[in-house]
Amino acid sequence: MPDWRSLGSELLHGFLQILYPGICALCGRLLAERQIDFCPRCRSELTTDPELACPRCGSTIGPYVFIEHGCPRCREQTFSFDCVQRLGRYDGLLRQAILQMKNPAGEGLAELVGRLWAAQAQIPLRKLAAEIVVPVPLHWWRRWRRGYNQSEALARALAADLRLPYRPRWLRRTRNTPSQTQQTAAMRRENVKGAFAARSRPELRGKTVLLVDDVLTTGSTASEAGRALRAAGAGRVVVAVLAHSQS
Repeated sequence: MPDWRSLGSELLHGFLQILYPGICALCGRLLAERQIDFCPRCRSELTTDPELACPRCGSTIGPYVFIEHGCPRCREQTFSFDCVQRLGRYDGLLRQAILQMKNPAGEGLAELVGRLWAAQAQIPLRKLAAEIVVPVPLHWWRRWRRGYNQSEALARALAADLRLPYRPRWLRRTRNTPSQTQQTAAMRRENVKGAFAARSRPELRGKTVLLVDDVLTTGSTASEAGRALRAAGAGRVVVAVLAHSQS
C-alpha cells in the first residue's frame, strides 16, 4: 500500500522546486533537488582545508614542523586560550564569505555558514570538550552600525548543533578599538589590551568555554577575550574560528 503522506510530500517538494528553485548562497548557481544552501563546489571549497594547522594558534604549518609547544609563529607567545580549531585559511571562497558577512546584509549568510561549519567539523569541535559557547563581541557602537555581530551568528549555529549553552552576553567589549588590520603584532596586542570584560558567575566557574570568532591572525583579540573569561572564573578557553590569516 503506498505511503500517501510521503508521496504527497515528495510531490509538493518537487512542485516548489519548479516554482522557487533554490540558489547557492554564495555563487548564485541553481541548486539541484535535495541540495541545501550551497552548491557542491562552494560547499567543498568552504570546508576543505588543504593545509596542516598548528593546534595552538591555528597557523598554517608544514608537514614536518615540531608542534609540541606550538609552531615557530607562536612558540614564544603567551595566550590566554588553550588551543585553536579552524575551518580553513583566510583565502579564496572562505575569505569572500567572511567579507560578505561583515556588512548589514550578511547575517543570513553567517547563519548558513555557521550551520555548515557545525555539520562539517562536529567531531573536532566536540573533541575540544567545551561546555559553554561564547562569541567574541563587537563594541555596541560597531554592532549598531553593522546591525548584527557575525561572530554571534556563527556561535549560535555551533551551539545549536553541539547542543551547548549559548551565552552571547557573558563577554562584552568595553572599548571601541580601532581595526586590527594593517597593524603589527605588537600594535595589535596593545590595541586590544583590557578591551574585554566578563562578570564572575557560578555557571562559568571552572567551565571550558568555546570562544567563537570569524578570523584569527595573531591571536591578540582571542587572548584578551580569553583573559577576561578566565578572570571571571572560566577553567579553560578553547577557540573556534572560521579562518586563520597569516598576515
